[in-house]
Amino acid sequence: MRARTEPDEFMAVTATQHTGRTASEAAPGVEQLDVAAVNAPETRSLYAAREKVYAKRAYGTYRTIKWIVMAVTLGIYYLLPWLRWDRGPYLADQAVLIDFPNRRFFFFFLEIWPQEFYFVTGLLILAALALFLVTALAGRVWCGYTCPQTVWTDLMIAVERFWQGDRNARMRLDKAPWSFNKVWRKTATHVTWLAISVATGGAFVFYFRDAPTLMGEFLSFDAPAIAYIFVGIFAATTYLLGGIAREQVCIYMCPWPRIQGAMFDHYSLLVSYRTWRGEPRGAHKKGESWDGRGDCIDCKQCVAVCPTGIDIRDGAQLECIQCALCIDACNSIMDRIGRPRGLIDYDTIDNLEVASEGKTSTLKLLRPRVLLYVGLILLVSLIMLVALLNRTVLEVNILRDRNPLFVELSDGSIRNGYTVKILNKLHKPGRFHVGIEGMKDATVKIVGFEKEKNPVISVLPDDLRALRVFVTVPRKNLETAKSGVTDFEFTVTDLNNDSTVRNDTTFRSPGR
Repeated sequence: MRARTEPDEFMAVTATQHTGRTASEAAPGVEQLDVAAVNAPETRSLYAAREKVYAKRAYGTYRTIKWIVMAVTLGIYYLLPWLRWDRGPYLADQAVLIDFPNRRFFFFFLEIWPQEFYFVTGLLILAALALFLVTALAGRVWCGYTCPQTVWTDLMIAVERFWQGDRNARMRLDKAPWSFNKVWRKTATHVTWLAISVATGGAFVFYFRDAPTLMGEFLSFDAPAIAYIFVGIFAATTYLLGGIAREQVCIYMCPWPRIQGAMFDHYSLLVSYRTWRGEPRGAHKKGESWDGRGDCIDCKQCVAVCPTGIDIRDGAQLECIQCALCIDACNSIMDRIGRPRGLIDYDTIDNLEVASEGKTSTLKLLRPRVLLYVGLILLVSLIMLVALLNRTVLEVNILRDRNPLFVELSDGSIRNGYTVKILNKLHKPGRFHVGIEGMKDATVKIVGFEKEKNPVISVLPDDLRALRVFVTVPRKNLETAKSGVTDFEFTVTDLNNDSTVRNDTTFRSPGR
């Protein structure tokens, strides 16, 4: 059973005391709310208990955009682990998989090994630069639309609204004494929150193991204990941050509001109240002239819909996440009273300053900082593209023994020991031949292949094989090495395509 809501969204029961004005005194169908900005800077105390924000539902363009963004982002998050990607018979077919046991990260066609973590670093740098760019252009649009905290908080508020009603109904329910009606509505709200939180934690662990397999283990209670632990951790944090803390995370926990001030300038588009048009504000009766006053009728609908509990008319504030719901609320009021839209809108600081003088400012999207961010994004993207195009499917690493540096055999010859690691990044078995160049009369012995003259080394698909290799050189061939160090190369030849990888190393001897 869904909670009953009022037929007119603009009828209100105030958070404190009613102003005493009636709808007819202000404008047809418009109720003026005596709602305070909970998080106004001048009234907020560092040690006061939290005052709950009862965000009213908004209707309009930006609210619709937020619903679409929520559906898309949550859909990607929950469904991405279930997408399949054919990598042959030897590898997992999950499109996005962080494979810790095998130390690999699969992202569709890209397979990242530990030694290629620079790809992940590059992606993080690109994400940071993109965040700087959109902030320079349009303020905290990331926070208002795509930040996980915002998305899940929006979802939790929607659930709360479904079970308990819109703002007025929720306020009445919280003030009412405990009854069966209050208990079941509160219980249904928190149970739904917990279900969403468990689904969130479960979806996250699916990124670290094959999703269908892990789901089957969850249902049969055969999943690893660590999987249940992490589901519990992420469920708890989602429930606490999205359902309980909400705007407190954005105001007190998140560092981005403190950093964002350095990211935008006078030409960044920010959600702004146009003071030059709205002031002086006050109630307006039907039929009164608009001469000598502003368009703002002080209905405080912009405050009622704000999820962080601020009044946008107080100017730019750290707490504003640029969600633009206040724009939708104000535009709906402007439509009702017959005034132009845009009293609250995306605008630049420069335009607000000159507009008060009757002038207009040109929107400058191509500015030095914007061009700098775009240039850096292109540069990093180019570097990553070059690295990806030059990515090899065969890597060889040589580790020379350091204790002892060399061994003198009974016939006087000198032997050095090496560990040769062959990494086969192909999705099929590899066949390789190991040799050396630059050492005259040297013999190569591979542990396990001592009886073979030119052994073929097999390496499984997407696997690494380590070999113990001993190189022996006659003493007379080392007499020219005064320092006891001779340079040479290990060669690893791929017998499937005849390509060769060379790796420089040194041979140690007593010298002369």
